[in-house]
Amino acid sequence: MLPSTIAGPATLTGFSNSPRLLRRPIASLPLPSPLPFSLTGNASFPTPVFPSSPQPSPEDATSAFVRFLRASSRSVKSLLDAGLLHSVAVKAGLGQDDRVRTGLLSLYCRCGCVDLAGKLFDEIRERDVLAWTLLISGRARAGQYREGLEMFAAMIAEGPLPNRFTLSCVLKCCVGCGDPGAGKSVHGWVLRNGTEFDVVLLNSILDFYAKCGAFACTKNLFRTMNEKDAISWNIMIGAYLRQGDIDGSMELFRTSPYQDVSSWNTIISGQMEHGLHAIALQILHTMVDMGPRFNQFTFSTALVIASRLTMLDLGKQLHCQILRTGHVGDVFVRSSLIDMYSKCGDMHASSFVFSGSSEHTDGTVTESISFSAMVAGYVQNGMGEGALELLRDMFQQGVKVDQFTLTSAAAACSDAGILEQGKQVHCCVEKLGHVYDVFLSSAITDMYAKCGSLEDARKAFDNSRVTNVVLWTSIIGSYASHGRAAEAIHLFEQMSEEKIVPNEISFVHVLSACAHAGLVGKGHAYFKSMQEDHGIAPSVEHYTCMVDLLGRAGLLDRAKDFIHEKGISNYPVVWTALLSACRVHNDVEMASWISEQLVQLEPCDSGHYILLSNMHASRRKWEEASKLRRMMHEKGVRKRPGQSWIQIRNKVHTFIVGDKSHPEAAEIYSYLESLIGRLKEMGYASRTDLVLHDVEEEQRESILNFHSEKLAVAYGIMSTPKGIPIRVMKNLRVCADCHEAIKYISQATCREIILRDAYRFHHFSNGKCSCGDYW
Repeated sequence: MLPSTIAGPATLTGFSNSPRLLRRPIASLPLPSPLPFSLTGNASFPTPVFPSSPQPSPEDATSAFVRFLRASSRSVKSLLDAGLLHSVAVKAGLGQDDRVRTGLLSLYCRCGCVDLAGKLFDEIRERDVLAWTLLISGRARAGQYREGLEMFAAMIAEGPLPNRFTLSCVLKCCVGCGDPGAGKSVHGWVLRNGTEFDVVLLNSILDFYAKCGAFACTKNLFRTMNEKDAISWNIMIGAYLRQGDIDGSMELFRTSPYQDVSSWNTIISGQMEHGLHAIALQILHTMVDMGPRFNQFTFSTALVIASRLTMLDLGKQLHCQILRTGHVGDVFVRSSLIDMYSKCGDMHASSFVFSGSSEHTDGTVTESISFSAMVAGYVQNGMGEGALELLRDMFQQGVKVDQFTLTSAAAACSDAGILEQGKQVHCCVEKLGHVYDVFLSSAITDMYAKCGSLEDARKAFDNSRVTNVVLWTSIIGSYASHGRAAEAIHLFEQMSEEKIVPNEISFVHVLSACAHAGLVGKGHAYFKSMQEDHGIAPSVEHYTCMVDLLGRAGLLDRAKDFIHEKGISNYPVVWTALLSACRVHNDVEMASWISEQLVQLEPCDSGHYILLSNMHASRRKWEEASKLRRMMHEKGVRKRPGQSWIQIRNKVHTFIVGDKSHPEAAEIYSYLESLIGRLKEMGYASRTDLVLHDVEEEQRESILNFHSEKLAVAYGIMSTPKGIPIRVMKNLRVCADCHEAIKYISQATCREIILRDAYRFHHFSNGKCSCGDYW
């Protein structure tokens, strides 16, 4: 039901709520005295010109100023412009007139300064329906839906009768706050008071019922409407799509007498929302043949189709059409172009589109959208450093940084494992006062977890105001990736108790936790529940977790049978999981057989050749190992070297085994040699048995001493003050010798060293590993 009262009037204070707001009341700013008023500064609207004689009367001046406010409404885009006009009105003695106040109220609402508009509204002595409607409309546009409903209740109590436009704005507020009862009350009020219905008001009511899920009411109202326009048909098509009735929406679209560009956009975007990208592409082709000309929304939707289907050629064709039709200046089309090229992997083209955006931007919200799309593109293509650099440019150029951009920036820090930068992103969220939605909260939680700070990840989760399956899945995955299986399982159970339905990824994380904890029975129970209780069909990730679960428990034959029973023997990843278990349990025969299967399944993957070659080498079968390496050479298969990287003073340094390309390579090698000498005195001995090459013992030891992770750790110790943890990131698993060496280094240097790889964190403090999982 509608609220019966409204909040009390806000107190009139200074304008210091935002960095862009003026620090003093606008009326107190020093401005030149006009005759009777004029505008100075960089306002983007024309200056009114009055005849020099005779001087206009106060009533004429007021009417002229009101007319001028109406004429300038489209030109006023910022608070500074609105505040300048407000100051002129006050200095000219016109600020007390209700008509002027109503005109200024419209400008503040147009600029999005709804709170200031509310203060001005409180000063209007005789509020007519226009003033009420302007403020309700402004609150609806600003997302203050509940406040808009309270304003409507106060309007009814005070006396002015709402018009059709007022009621349309109120219904938007009902949709925004998801209050079906309030919307039905508004509809009932309209019927009781005999308000004249027109197609605009009926469309607003129809849209309310459609968006609130009252499909039966929507159909009944649509059927009884005597007059229907294109908007009516589009709303109804959208209602069918929300119900998931694809066939019904297509049938309604075919029978619609208004197949304009909006109808085509509605049906195409509806197919996209249901994941039917190929069908959406077919409808798009039909639209080209028989439909109207594309508008900016059509181009944006078409570019999304190209990005989802990774059709770079289609995207380029659309880009050509956009240039020909002149839509390249539209901010949403431009951001869709950036997103399409990014998702298709062409960052050069994406950067080219972005670099041209400055020609079409006004430097405010539109510029922010382009920046946000570009930051997300860098993250999607694994270019986190570029994303963070662009974020710094945004702050330097004064571009508004929204929560979507910060979500992408947090993901960039997460991928690179850069904790300090991640903390700075978190601070930016706090300082800018952004609302933590589930996506931003999940990104912050995931960032802390992947950077090795599980405690901060848990704090971010606990402090989140809104939780859903995305955020719960993020924290469960955080505990699972840290080897804290018991806590991950407990959180999964707690999520179920709070009636939050787990999704596919939630089950991946909990099955992984069961695998690391050796809980075979519990893992089987979750796998069964996922299918029977939640109707989730297992994917290759779930099957891989089950193979890993059985393999880690030593049930290698059961794992092999499971692969054949489920018909997943053509997926290399499941065999890789079983191969890892064979190596742990030293089942050489099965490991050798699996490696041969993997070489056949993925003949261009160097990892399988290397694993099988290393197994032969570990058994001193040098001829077989050499044969495999020759086969790799003949097929052109190259092994990607393992890399380790470390961030020092906002710069990332990358190392590979035996790397001497670093500017300080001589100092690093010298320091590492002396450090290893100290380690040997403490009892460290190189694991030369891990070097699977037919070389002398001394050469084996030399190869081990200069692995990439040791070089990164040595440089970190050289370059950072004591007391600061050394965080080294690696894109492959850390070898057993480096584990041993870094434990000794931690003891010898009294430094806290954190190694992060693609699967798990290894936290060495006083020579202990926090998860105890050694490879």
